[in-house]
Parts: sequence; structure tokens; C-alpha cells
Amino acid sequence: MTVQIGTAGWSIPRDCAAQFPGEGQHLQRYAGVLGVAEINSSFHRPHQPRVYARWAAMTPPGFRFSAKLPRAITHEGRLRRARAPLQQFLGEAAGLGDKLAVLLVQLPPSLAYEARPVRSFFTLLASLFRGAVVCEPRHASWFTPGADAALAGLRVSRAAADPARWPAAAVPGGWLGPRGDGGGALLYHRWHGAPRIYWSRYEEAWLQQRADELRAWPADAQPWCIFDNTAGGGAAANALRLRQLLAGP
Repeated sequence: MTVQIGTAGWSIPRDCAAQFPGEGQHLQRYAGVLGVAEINSSFHRPHQPRVYARWAAMTPPGFRFSAKLPRAITHEGRLRRARAPLQQFLGEAAGLGDKLAVLLVQLPPSLAYEARPVRSFFTLLASLFRGAVVCEPRHASWFTPGADAALAGLRVSRAAADPARWPAAAVPGGWLGPRGDGGGALLYHRWHGAPRIYWSRYEEAWLQQRADELRAWPADAQPWCIFDNTAGGGAAANALRLRQLLAGP
């Protein structure tokens, strides 16, 4: 099993700059060490296809990106009337080519699960994008057996988040592969920092526990671990330390 570890964005804090050697821009140095990155800026504003293409060109062949859907689709449109904005976004992100591996659909905390619009949206998205789709819901109604089964039927993974608003949110759900045990499935983790979200660095014991949990998945699972505690500069250091722990005994 290969665990893909990265951060939201590719900023390199000063205190771990030596661990990202080389010349060039941050993304070039970052991609020489870590294998994946999450594009968060796409949530806030559009990027031209040439910008995505430039990012792709700055990374080695095996590098992969996930990209967060624009807030106009998830927060303002609330998954409705999504065809035109999805087509626009995917046309822009097409600049990444085959390096775009995952689309992240983060939902507002106020968006409750409703079967029909959810089914319509993710069916539409599947017709437009052939890669993996991950949903990060934040309303309690999404963490029920019925909602989880609906996501699984749509082959949509549910992200594991920290801090978790609800107990079930701490572990991956939705589509867990053909056997339902995580094998053959992308298992997406988004760790935002705790207790201070986006700022706090994770302690050694917390990282060790995550490493132990990751090792427990089947060998053909495809975990992604994205550290989003970037505001305080802890994401890169935490990502590097988790990789060390997974490489150890």
C-alpha cells in the first residue's frame, strides 16, 4: 500500500526549507519531496487553463493533484444548477491533464443531505469527470447509514476530517471499494489542525496513531493524507513526519 501524503497548497515554511532542497519555485521543490498536493485556491477564485498547465509542467510525471470545487457550486449553488459552472471549472482544470486525480467537494455545514439533488449532482459530475470524487460534508444528516450507502452507490468517497464535527466524520466513508473494506478505493483524509483549526500542529502521538490506522487498511487501499493546518506553517512538517513514521517499523 502506498500512502500519498501532501498539504493544501505547496507553501514551504522557513523552518523546514532545508528538507525541500533544490532550485526554482516552491511547487518545484515541494514536488521533489512529496507526491501530491491539494489545490484549495480553486474554491475561492478561477484560474486560467494556462495556470493549471504551468503547475502540471513544474511537477514530475508521477505527481498528482486534487482540486477543490468552487464555492459557487458547493456553497452558493448548493449543488443545484451545476452543469454550467462545473463545465467551466473542469475546462479550466483540464490544464492539469492526467495529473488531476481527485475532485474535492467540500460542503457548507448548513447543507443537509437530500437524496434527489445529491444523486443528480454526483451523477452529473461522474458524466463530466472520470477521476476520483471525494465529498467532505459537514452536516449531521450526511453521517447516517442511508446517506453513506447513497454515496457508496454513486462511487463517491466521504473524506475523513479532523477535527471531526461528528464521530463518523473522523473515518473515511461512502465508496470503500468493491469489497466495502477500503480495498481498491481512494481513502481521503483532510486534517485541519486541532485544537486551533488551520493553525495547530499535530503532536507526535497523534501522528503515530494515524500511521497505525493507515497501516490497518488493506494492501490495495489508496490513502491520501492532506494536511490543511497551513496557517501556522505546520502542514509541511507534519506531512514529512507522517511519512517517516510510515516508513519505520
